[in-house]
Amino acid sequence: MILIALLAVLIPLFLLGILNMSARLGMTISAIIVALTGYLFWKIPIDVLFASILQGMHKTLPILWILFGALMLLNVLRKTGAITSINAGFKSLSLDMRVQGILVAYLFGALIEGVSGFGTPAMVTAPLLIALGFTPLSAVVLALVANSTPAAFGAVGTPITVGLSNAAQEQGNHIFSQVSSTITSLDLLGGAFMPTILVLLMTIMLNKNKKNHRDWLEIIPWTLFIGVCYSSFAWLYSRIIGYEFVSIITPLTVLALTIVLLRFNFLLPKSTNQNPWRKLEEKKQVVQPQNLKVENMSLIKAWLPYGIVVLLLLISRTIPIVKTFLNNTINLSWNTILGFKEINSEWAILYSPGLILTIASLIALAVQVKSLKLFTPIAKDVFSTIMRTGLTLVVTLIMVQIFSNSGMNNGNHLSMPSYIAEILSRYLSGVWIFIAPFIGELGSFITGSTTVSNLTFASIQADIAYDSGLPINAVLAGQVIGAAAGNMICVFNIVAVSGVVGLFGKEGEILRKTIIPALLYAGLIAISTSLYLFFK
Repeated sequence: MILIALLAVLIPLFLLGILNMSARLGMTISAIIVALTGYLFWKIPIDVLFASILQGMHKTLPILWILFGALMLLNVLRKTGAITSINAGFKSLSLDMRVQGILVAYLFGALIEGVSGFGTPAMVTAPLLIALGFTPLSAVVLALVANSTPAAFGAVGTPITVGLSNAAQEQGNHIFSQVSSTITSLDLLGGAFMPTILVLLMTIMLNKNKKNHRDWLEIIPWTLFIGVCYSSFAWLYSRIIGYEFVSIITPLTVLALTIVLLRFNFLLPKSTNQNPWRKLEEKKQVVQPQNLKVENMSLIKAWLPYGIVVLLLLISRTIPIVKTFLNNTINLSWNTILGFKEINSEWAILYSPGLILTIASLIALAVQVKSLKLFTPIAKDVFSTIMRTGLTLVVTLIMVQIFSNSGMNNGNHLSMPSYIAEILSRYLSGVWIFIAPFIGELGSFITGSTTVSNLTFASIQADIAYDSGLPINAVLAGQVIGAAAGNMICVFNIVAVSGVVGLFGKEGEILRKTIIPALLYAGLIAISTSLYLFFK
C-alpha cells in the first residue's frame, strides 16, 4: 500500500523530472493514475472522487486570478516603459547581476511573501528578474528557490497561525510562539546560506560554461553577510514583535541596510559580473521590451505600482475590519461540495492578491501614461496566456485533492499523507529529527502550500515526536521550514510562475534545477536541528 500512497509523489517526479514531459501531459497522466488507484486500492468512493475533481477545478480559479493580476501588472509596466526605469534603478545600485538577483528574488520577494504569500512572490519577482536581463528559465528558478526561507512566516504568519492550528488543539496555543522562535534559531544556520545557494545557482548550476567557479566563490563573503543579517534580524523580531511580522519587517530592514552598504561596496568583489551564464544576444533580447515612449520616468513613478501592491496587501492583511470586509464581500467560496463537509474550496475575490495586482496595473496606466485605453487589449492578451496554464493547474490540483481527501474511503485506511508518515515513522523514528524537514517538503510538493503542508502533517509530526521522545517544538519547526522549502519544487507553483513569464513545456527542467537546493536546504535544517538540540 505504501507504493500506492506514494504514487502522487513518484509519478510526477518520474514523468516531469526524468522523462521531461510537459507538466500538462505529465500531471494529466498522474491525476488519472492516482484517481484509478485511489478507487481500486484505497477504496475511495466515486462521489468523493468526483467531489475532489470539482474541488480541484474550483481551487484553480483563485490561482488564475492571481496569475491574471501578475501578468497585467507586468505587461502594463512593459508598455509604459516603467520596467526600463526600474532596470536602470537597480543598475544604479549595482551592475552586478548576482547582487541584483539577491535584491529582487531574495529580499523584495521576501517582503511580498510576508504580506501576501500563497505563490504571489515568485509571480511578481520572476518578471522583474527578466527585466534585469535574466533569462526566463533562470528567473523562474531563482524566484522559486528564493521563495523558501521567508515562507515560514508568509502572509502575516499564516503557516504558523493556520498551519499549526490542528497541532495547537492538542498541544495548546503556546506552540505558535515557541515553534516560531525555534524556527528562527534553526534558520541561523540553514537560512543564512540561502543567498549563497542562490548565487551558486546563478553562476554554476545555470551556467552553460561551468568551469569558472570564481564568480561564485568571490562573492561568498557578501552573500553570507546578507544571509546572516536576514536570519539574525528574523531571530530578533520573532522575539520582540511576534512571528506575524517577521517576513515583513526583516526584509525591509535588510533591504535598507543592503542599499546603504552597496554605496560603500562593502564585502563586494572587485570584479563586476554582469553576464554570469547567458549569451549576450539573449540578454539583448530580454531587456529591451517594446514600450510606449515615456521619457525619463522617475523611479518613484516607476515603482509606484509595486509600492501600492505592498501597501494594499499590508492594509488588507493587518487591519481586522478591512480583512473581514474583503473576505465576506463577493465571496465565491464553495463549501460542502456534493454534501461533504470536509471538501471545501475558498475564493474571496476582493481579498485575493489578484485584485490588488489588477488595481495596481490600472493605477500604473493612469499615472504613467494618463490613459486607461490600453487596459482592454492587454487584458485580452493576458487572458489568452493564462488559458494555456489553466488546464495544467486543473489536473495538478485534481490530483492534489484526491490525495488529500483519500482519508474518506470505504477501506478503513488512513489518508495517503498520514499513511506515508506512519510507515516512515515506524522505521525511522530514531532519526526523525532529520526526517521532519523532508516530510514538510513532501507536503508542499504535493499540496502546493506551506500552510496546507503544515495542516496536513503538523499533528502527525507532533505525535511522532512525542512517541519518539523528541522535543515537539524542534520537530514542528523542522516541519514548517521544510514546508517553506517545498515551495521550490511544488508543481503548480512551477506551472504558475512559468505561465507568468511565458515559459511553457520546461516544467521538468525547472523541477530538476530546484530539487537540488530544496534537498540541500532541508539537509542544512536537519543538521541545524541536531546542533540546536546538542547545545541547548
